[in-house]
Amino acid sequence: MISTAGRGLVLDENLLFEKSQPGRVGYSITGLDVPEVFPESRLIREEIESFPELSEVDVVRHYTRLSTWNYGVDSGFYPLGSCTMKYNPKVNEAAARFPGFADIHPQTPELLNQGALELMYNLQRDLEEVSGFPAMTLQPAAGAQGEFAGMLMIRAWHEANGQKRHKVIIPDTAHGTNPASAALCGYEVITVASDGVLSKEAVAAVMDDDVAALMVTNPNTLGLFESDIRAICELVHERGGLVYADGANLNALMGISRPGDIGIDVMHFNLHKTFSTPHGGGGPGSGPVGVVEKLEPFLPVPVVIKDDDVYKLEYNRPKSIGRLKSFYGHFSILVRAYSYILSMGGEGLKRATELAVLNANYIRARLEGEYDLPNKQRSLHEVVFSEDSLQNDCHTLDVAKRLIDYGYHPPTIYFPLVVHGALMIEPTETESKQMIDEFCDALLAIAEEAKTAPELLKQAPVRAKVKRLDEATAARKPILRWSQE
Repeated sequence: MISTAGRGLVLDENLLFEKSQPGRVGYSITGLDVPEVFPESRLIREEIESFPELSEVDVVRHYTRLSTWNYGVDSGFYPLGSCTMKYNPKVNEAAARFPGFADIHPQTPELLNQGALELMYNLQRDLEEVSGFPAMTLQPAAGAQGEFAGMLMIRAWHEANGQKRHKVIIPDTAHGTNPASAALCGYEVITVASDGVLSKEAVAAVMDDDVAALMVTNPNTLGLFESDIRAICELVHERGGLVYADGANLNALMGISRPGDIGIDVMHFNLHKTFSTPHGGGGPGSGPVGVVEKLEPFLPVPVVIKDDDVYKLEYNRPKSIGRLKSFYGHFSILVRAYSYILSMGGEGLKRATELAVLNANYIRARLEGEYDLPNKQRSLHEVVFSEDSLQNDCHTLDVAKRLIDYGYHPPTIYFPLVVHGALMIEPTETESKQMIDEFCDALLAIAEEAKTAPELLKQAPVRAKVKRLDEATAARKPILRWSQE
């Protein structure tokens, strides 16, 4: 039995409203050395009844304690499948904080901004080398906006060729944002069922003159490589369409297989997934997009170019889909990704892929048998189990909640939808065998508890700061504001 005993002091924490004491202050303001000016009354906020009155130490301790309740890649293993929550090396954080990068203003004249433009230009070249695409934009703010940009370029290309195609084919193993991105660009989504991987025959059955593109995630959300992808690309091209690849799972291909070499026309990157920049918390993100030569004129403006020895932002591109983001994208994320690539080198990036795949398959080997594995093809960077082998009416949600008691953030659950009660695990390359073994030991112990003590799972988590919620009530009747009883 694995111990779930605590290993440190965890303090309870009241709301700031509850800690408030009349007359307590956390600031000391010196006398004014300028004339007093009173703004118009309409600009002054009314006093908030019972607004907390606190000292500086009250506030500092409150937020510091709350911060210790957060779970992230710096505090523990974060096995979210599909999201690729890999550790962010601190050398990349240091590079992003160099004054020459952190302090520049985006409206700095280009001739005074050559270092930043050179970094962006070099990053484009590196991403092109990794992916096999001859042209690139760094502008999209996140992977979903990268999808949007790619589909806008596909639409613009068809319109430039006098075609009004209105359908996009998307397999049931694609990422969930793919249908939304296609719909935002005005396309009708045609969903294709797959048996783990997409077949050429399934695409051929729906591919006609109304189809603008196929959007495919490779490897797909089951962690499986689309083995027919080259033949599928040839089929789509023969019938006048283009192929969009969701590059969110590039962490399984980097340094080994280049999407641009096997018939893909456009692909977005998730720098926070494959190139180890921050992920979560609302951003910032970055979703560069690589394209084949015929789509290069449609890239969003501006594009970073090199003219002799001078780096420039090129705006004169009449076929461009326009600007997607203010200025040039999330520059600090681009610095982190470039630092990661330089520190790893080509062989290091390939080794990262090999370890990511090895770790996922090691988890698969340790858990298969106790957890149902619906797809028997060899996994790549992630493995997806189902709840079908759990006993005593225990479910995936129960396993996820019980993992919290063992000190782990749960994996992705109930996605992809094609797997009943999916438990989707991605260890990335950053986790050691020791950490993976401890995680697997916990999951095996939970599977045993489902057989011998199912109530432990159904009541979990019992050791977390917040116990199991009534999720339906929490969603439908949220309490978003404190009120005095």
